[in-house]
Amino acid sequence: MARKDGDTGRAGHREARLKAALKANLARRKAQARARSAAEDTEQPGDTGDDTNGQ
Repeated sequence: MARKDGDTGRAGHREARLKAALKANLARRKAQARARSAAEDTEQPGDTGDDTNGQ
């Protein structure tokens, strides 16, 4: 069965929307990874984040 012209337009729009969403998701994940890496670099060696001093 042949597709109508309107169907291919919708499919193209869906592909573009999905591509944009994927690109935004990837950029957000990269930013989160950079933030985590920067946070790890600023921690002191042996710092557990626990203020009880082992008690």
